[in-house]
Amino acid sequence: MLPVMLAFLATGNGFSQTPAEKMAATVMTIWKDSLFTNPARPARWTYDQGVILKGIEGLWLHTGDGKYFQYMQKSMDFFVNDKGEIRTYKQQDYNIDNVLCGRVLLTLYHVTGKEKYYKAATTLRNQLRTQPRTNQGSFWHKKIYPYQVWLDGLYMGQPFYAEYAAAFHDKEAFNDIGKQFVWIEQHARDPKTGLLYHAWDESRQQKWADPKTGLSPHIWARAMGWFGNAMVDVLENFPADNPYRDSIAGILKRFAEAVKKAQQPNGLWYDVIDMPKEKGNYYEASASSMFVYALAKGVRLGYLPATYLETAKKGYAGILKEFIATDANGLTELKGTVSVSGLGGNPYRDGSYAYYMSEKVVVNDPKGVGAFIQAANEMDMLPTLGIGKGKTVMLDDYFNAERKKDITGTTIAWHYKWNEMPNSGFSLLGNIFRSYGLQTRTLSEAPTAANLGKADIYIIVDADNTGDNPTPNYMQPKNAEEIYNWVKKGGVLVLMHNDKGNAEFEHFNILAEKFGIHFNEDSYNRVPTSDFSPGKVDVPPGNRILLSVKKIYQKEVSSMTLKAPAEAYLKKDDLVIFAVARIGKGTVFATGDPWIYNEYTDGRRLPAEYENFKAANELVQWLVKQVPKGVK
Repeated sequence: MLPVMLAFLATGNGFSQTPAEKMAATVMTIWKDSLFTNPARPARWTYDQGVILKGIEGLWLHTGDGKYFQYMQKSMDFFVNDKGEIRTYKQQDYNIDNVLCGRVLLTLYHVTGKEKYYKAATTLRNQLRTQPRTNQGSFWHKKIYPYQVWLDGLYMGQPFYAEYAAAFHDKEAFNDIGKQFVWIEQHARDPKTGLLYHAWDESRQQKWADPKTGLSPHIWARAMGWFGNAMVDVLENFPADNPYRDSIAGILKRFAEAVKKAQQPNGLWYDVIDMPKEKGNYYEASASSMFVYALAKGVRLGYLPATYLETAKKGYAGILKEFIATDANGLTELKGTVSVSGLGGNPYRDGSYAYYMSEKVVVNDPKGVGAFIQAANEMDMLPTLGIGKGKTVMLDDYFNAERKKDITGTTIAWHYKWNEMPNSGFSLLGNIFRSYGLQTRTLSEAPTAANLGKADIYIIVDADNTGDNPTPNYMQPKNAEEIYNWVKKGGVLVLMHNDKGNAEFEHFNILAEKFGIHFNEDSYNRVPTSDFSPGKVDVPPGNRILLSVKKIYQKEVSSMTLKAPAEAYLKKDDLVIFAVARIGKGTVFATGDPWIYNEYTDGRRLPAEYENFKAANELVQWLVKQVPKGVK
């Protein structure tokens, strides 16, 4: 039986820890400040840190616990100074492993807006501009390995490349990214098994390289794992209109088929994956974790058939049984990870079976720990993904259409948007919806029967006044009628307004009043100092929406006046906090504050006693339940 992503999502108790959380506790204990601040070893900028921190980042997104973000930031701040320079980084080495941590830098920049993270990430992006390539165009792995393309190099470079390109509007980069995957599969894929060899040497000069093909002697499981993770992480940011998206998706399907066939009865995969019956071969933890991650995420993103979940589940069960243990101090530990394996170098690594079997297998190797946390994050979501499967939540970008220029000078949508990671955004709320299996979409035009028909849930937040938008799209009677008719047929409408001075009221009430709700142009629960208590809203037992939440935070709230069919579902004294109206087959939820945006759900600012992240999960579950079956 699989663990639940967060106990409160499924059981409402909020007490049990997931395997990912337990392993993260180990990380934050044995590497308290950062993976590489251990005085017993010199600090160096390398990929191990990035693998772990991407797992920690996933936990932060799935829990809203600020300690995970703080660990990420502290770890990167050890290396990145206020000028955006990276300690110990040497671009002239052309080590593509250096690039992976750039993904964490991008997250830190998006969340905090600190330019030093942007500058450091741009340093890594610039490395890719001059990264040596084979004659065909593939990135070399390192300066000391000329004309060699390794599978793990795609994981080290391409997901960062894709995230940077998506964030800073470089659409042409995706052609280069797509070609990297096509080229490596063309050269490294074994046509008999579908598995990919660890590396390909275009020059055929390395002693390990087959003189005819340039391929490494054996298929190494962890290299295959890196490759799979690279594909699903890149696809998460790949433009839908780029033809290489389908190319990578096809490679992923062939990869998944080969990995499934190579899985052993206990759910795991051998270290040297093409020699499963050879004496001395062993099951490898990091590779097994990577395969589970790639398969589960590939299914979740819709690139792999759901049948591969059984392979992922079987693999995850094998990992938990064979590799997860508890040490003498009560900390979770990961066994069975090979510490280092590679090709060439000094001392020379020839890629032979004997070489792979000579490498040490260790406990709590950072790469293995990071791969496990990432896999566990994916698997811990499985019990909730079916709740909203097949449903779509649409976020308005018409009535709330604020715009600004980003660091590149490009005009972008902002303020309560799905992809917006600063305090002002809804990135965590979007992640919550997706963790319940819903598709998140944005509507940037006036609502009509046709475009609303594509949504099960429609959210309108903070309708623009002229202070937000010089040319606001005010709610018109025709808009309100379209939305009303959609609700009547079974749509679920969410209205999260704002207080006086921060939103428009006269026109927005044209819509709200159709459901017996009037937003008053006032402001309650004002919080004038750093004391959060004036924004406290106690949730009494038996609340019909927040089943286990005891306290939430809403500040500067517009009051609501209700008449039938609307009724109050949560109040603070006489102030209506939540209102609900039933119209035909549909439901309307209304509140006077956008209280579940990042600033009050991501755990970085709001004290833990206020349960806005947990409340957002319970609200999402409630909204999904209001969608009538068979209606869209």
